Amino acid sequence: MASDDGRRRGLPWRRWNNILHRDLGYFCVALTIIYAISGIAVNHVHQWNPNYRFERVTRHFEAIPVSDRETMVAALVGALGLPGPPRRSFRPSPEQVLLFYDGWNVEAHATEGRAIIERPRDRWLLRDMNFLHLNHGKGLWTWFADAYAAALLLLAITGMLVLRGGQGLAGRGKWFVLAGTVVPLLFLLFQRYL
Repeated sequence: MASDDGRRRGLPWRRWNNILHRDLGYFCVALTIIYAISGIAVNHVHQWNPNYRFERVTRHFEAIPVSDRETMVAALVGALGLPGPPRRSFRPSPEQVLLFYDGWNVEAHATEGRAIIERPRDRWLLRDMNFLHLNHGKGLWTWFADAYAAALLLLAITGMLVLRGGQGLAGRGKWFVLAGTVVPLLFLLFQRYL
């Protein structure tokens, strides 16, 4: 009977802790998935662009004779059906002309009648995830993102208190918490101070 009384006395705070952990966890699922996927993507920004992919399309046209740059640019714009004059153009060799538009470009080999058009294309879902994760929306989203960060803090704290005894924080849980604390501290020590 004494053990039942002990359980009843310990139940209210643990019950509320578990309810808070469960319901907050459900509420945070979608945003946690978004932040996790976006986090992996932006961690590798030095290896690829997580917002855009670059599409390269080869187009063929009637060869254009070599002449002055302005004449060749006008002829290429007409032959390729490009919008108006480019923002800038450059001629690295007599038969090659580079046309620069806002955010995209064309590399044309006039005498071969071949052009490579390179344009960025959205990585539509990933770009939206990065928009949220990197707080590009500012304003109201900043407050929601701060609330989400606070919710994650609560999830971490309540999560440590869900299980009891040898399976919980008093038992094997303390070793996982310690390991999870030591790893970033060691990384900082070696990367910044040694």
